[in-house]
Amino acid sequence: MIEVVEHLNPAEEASRKALAEVYQCLEHKESFLVEAGAGAGKTYTLVKALNFLIDHNQHILPQHQKIACITFTNVAKDEIDARTDRSPLIYCNTIHAFCWSLIGGFQRQLKERLPGLKHWPEKIAEIGDLGERRVEYELGYRSMNDHRISLHHDDVLILTIELMNNSKFRRILTEKYPIILIDEYQDTNANWINSIKKHFLGQENSPQFGFFGDHWQKIYGDGCGQIEHSSLRIIGKQANFRSVSTVVDRLNKMRPQLPQSVVDPNDEGSVRIFHTNTWTGDRQTGSHWSGDLPSEAADRALQSVLNRLTLENWDLSPEFTKILMLTHRVLAGMQGYPSIPSVFAFNESFTKKEHPHVAYFADTLELACEAYLLRNYGEMFRALGSNVPAIRSHQEKRKWSDAMDQLIELRKSGTVGEVVNHLLAVRRPRVPDAVERRERELREFDPEAGEDMPRTLEELDKLRAIPYQEIVALCRYLSGHSPFETKHGVKGAEFENVVVVIGRGWNRYNFNEMLELATEHPHIPETKYAKFERNRNLFYVTCSRPKRRLAVLFTQQLSAVAMQTLRKWFGEENIEAVNL
Repeated sequence: MIEVVEHLNPAEEASRKALAEVYQCLEHKESFLVEAGAGAGKTYTLVKALNFLIDHNQHILPQHQKIACITFTNVAKDEIDARTDRSPLIYCNTIHAFCWSLIGGFQRQLKERLPGLKHWPEKIAEIGDLGERRVEYELGYRSMNDHRISLHHDDVLILTIELMNNSKFRRILTEKYPIILIDEYQDTNANWINSIKKHFLGQENSPQFGFFGDHWQKIYGDGCGQIEHSSLRIIGKQANFRSVSTVVDRLNKMRPQLPQSVVDPNDEGSVRIFHTNTWTGDRQTGSHWSGDLPSEAADRALQSVLNRLTLENWDLSPEFTKILMLTHRVLAGMQGYPSIPSVFAFNESFTKKEHPHVAYFADTLELACEAYLLRNYGEMFRALGSNVPAIRSHQEKRKWSDAMDQLIELRKSGTVGEVVNHLLAVRRPRVPDAVERRERELREFDPEAGEDMPRTLEELDKLRAIPYQEIVALCRYLSGHSPFETKHGVKGAEFENVVVVIGRGWNRYNFNEMLELATEHPHIPETKYAKFERNRNLFYVTCSRPKRRLAVLFTQQLSAVAMQTLRKWFGEENIEAVNL
């Protein structure tokens, strides 16, 4: 009998080796961490692990027990559900939903702890006490009425962490979920992970944990990043199924600790680095913009690079090339919201939806408006959530229709202030408490009283004057292009070709400084490491998106030390100056 030898490409061989280690850990009930770099196929490994567990536990686990799979987004949840055939053995949900599944039944304990949480004392003071109201969690907005108390997303995590200090609660958690797998571990709340490390890892009679992710792809403020614990077996998945060798070779130079193998070592693409150090005009000043080109010069630099790439046969159509801009002033103008960056002191107010108005517009109102325009009324009301009273008459239905028609018209031609005034007047839909409270504070502020207007009110005053169409454009950007959005952004996405434009404008990002500090790795001063890691990770994430071609344009001035790092990572032959 002739033995058939299976020939695997280098990426498949590396993937199979990592998966074999995962299966070994699962069999021996050993907690582990899979470090899967960009393009390694992390989700594939996670799904294979879940299917392995289903096959080995479907006739063993009692009905009240499930294997938990914690995801970072609902999109990831839906994908994993589909790829595990929605097995009844698997409970797959976001971390907030998972935590609520644990704490929702502890109503007395929740109400005891709620007054100690941020934002709640003033809310509770308005009604005197919590009484018999039931604590609920649905949309993540803080609110109270005569019958219920609605928690914020952050509240759910904090309350779960507090309850983990109770040994009975920990026993219940272990009994309910004897195996817990966590997707995108690096972006999971740091305090929550620390509680897991403190109370479960290495402890007897605790769940088995499996962490899947990549600490080099942590780009969110409260994520835990790298997890280190003596009881965890670290499994490096040294494969890259996304990119050609030309790109992966550069990623390996950037990250020699986790070298990756590609599918076809002979399949090549291109990597190009463009800098603007030869610009002789004045550069921008200020803490956030220092060293960057003026906006007009930055536009010309980008156009020059795109013209050059076109001559080199790049297909720059949106189907083949994604332009990722890590500089907001240029980006805002090109995306259709040029006024918004000047409203806020910090870009995170709108890029990460930290401002309550922006969060409401992006996460609720715009979703509802888009659904209404498509006549998908069920989806519209789902977007608006539980804040919508039951519609019991034709007259009430007509009122909703009239209110939404007026809103749609104001979206086209009105300002942000006119849209908000309409919502406050008709209350269909209702705005969140945080939005209504800030609007009330602005109305009640007396400029004649001799006090300076607080920054938050100044920002709101400016925001209200902006055409609402800029909000529409911003929301489209946030739902499709932001490198700071896991759900829809570049993280996890891949494109044939990628052009990355790197400049200033983010108060937490300075890529020249990151490239300088990279020469000191691993001896970067502790006081600078967090900032270095934040910048390096975003740079790595963007540079690892393309399948075939990568071009990076720096509009900020680069020092000699930063240029040294670029030559080490990308090669002298791939670096050139833009002639402006």
